[in-house]
Amino acid sequence: MPRYEQRDSGHVIDVETAVKDGILGGASAPCCAPVASAADKKLDLKKMIDELDSAANSGDAEVPAVFICPISLSPMTDPVTLCTGQTYDRPNILRWLSFGNPTCPTTMQELWDRSLTPNRTLLHLIHAWFSSRYLLHKKRADDVIGRAADLTSSLKRSKGQSRVQLLKDLRALVASHPSTRKSLSSAASVALISSLLGPFTSHAVGSEAISILVHLSLDADSRAGLSQPAKISLVIDLLNEGTIDTKVNCVRFLEMLMEGKDFRPELVSSLSLLVGILRLVKDKRHPNGVSAGLCLLKTISGYSQLRPLVVSIGTVPQVVDLLPELSTECLQPALQILDDLSGVPEGQLALKECERTIPNVVRLLMRVSEGCTQCALSILWAVCRLDPGECGRVAVEAGLAAKLLLVIQSGCDQSLKQRSAELLKLCSLNYTPNNFISKCKLTRTIQ
Repeated sequence: MPRYEQRDSGHVIDVETAVKDGILGGASAPCCAPVASAADKKLDLKKMIDELDSAANSGDAEVPAVFICPISLSPMTDPVTLCTGQTYDRPNILRWLSFGNPTCPTTMQELWDRSLTPNRTLLHLIHAWFSSRYLLHKKRADDVIGRAADLTSSLKRSKGQSRVQLLKDLRALVASHPSTRKSLSSAASVALISSLLGPFTSHAVGSEAISILVHLSLDADSRAGLSQPAKISLVIDLLNEGTIDTKVNCVRFLEMLMEGKDFRPELVSSLSLLVGILRLVKDKRHPNGVSAGLCLLKTISGYSQLRPLVVSIGTVPQVVDLLPELSTECLQPALQILDDLSGVPEGQLALKECERTIPNVVRLLMRVSEGCTQCALSILWAVCRLDPGECGRVAVEAGLAAKLLLVIQSGCDQSLKQRSAELLKLCSLNYTPNNFISKCKLTRTIQ
């Protein structure tokens, strides 16, 4: 039996006692969780670590520091010890040595012996510690799946407030346990929850059912069944009248349905739906709603036949006004929406008539990402091409010429440089060479 020596007392105890009593840190292993021996090959250490990491929550015990590789800061699966007495995970220290480093990464002492000694005692401790928690995790997962199955079975015969409560309990399980999401993604469970959505469904039941469905992995048949007009109509009502959490879930639900290849865009051609999404995007109090709304609006704008409808509700000026206040992650979908809408005459005209379009978009050139720069250039090209004289002048005064020179001189894609050169030429038509050169100074851009 491998032994473990306590650093503070010098006492030597066996491995199982060290793990059970929690000497190595974290909560002690529950008495009901067996400690696996090092010879037990059925439980793969790397698999256990990966599964526990993906299912980690605030209630889990912290991994003891002695199990962590100082290089990767991750649990070790093959601990080896250097001549300096420091222990590392074998792949990490081999990589360190392969770079020609002659020292110990932790102490920076020069290595007088480059051999690696397997630390089998520590490996046994690591395996035993993770085994106990892995088996407990599996037991909890089985209990949760059983509870979810009972709730699903009760849904079949429930009505009224009882049905709402069952759905709330099921939603709580789905939100906190990945294993439940997998079990409920079966065709039978999805069909049961989908059957609750219809023209006579109460908003309480509908919002809870959708909050469950957005957590599940739906196959093509399930998405097709949920894409019925009556169900979409309920989702639109909830999007306009529900709480902020319900609205976000509705948006994500529609986004999920639109992932299917056979989705019919006419299902999201309702003015009521588009207005509800735009209202969510404008609500700055809820960043999650802004992000989810922009993503769905971007998906809808991807359908060319829907773009005139999206423009008709005033999307262009409202999204343009949001640009200076959006987070980095929201700027890409926002610019993509405006870029898509610039592909139809109605969108081009709306962008030109909005006086904030040019200054707000010019500011974003070379500020966020190459993708954002590409969308911004496409938008500016669409606007300036309509009226090179007036729009070109406004763009140059906003600092566009200097920004375009930065793009041309940067390491961006060649197509971006070509578009920048074309736009620069278009904007220079109303200036004398000397006057235009003065507009290209980088002082304003740098400021």
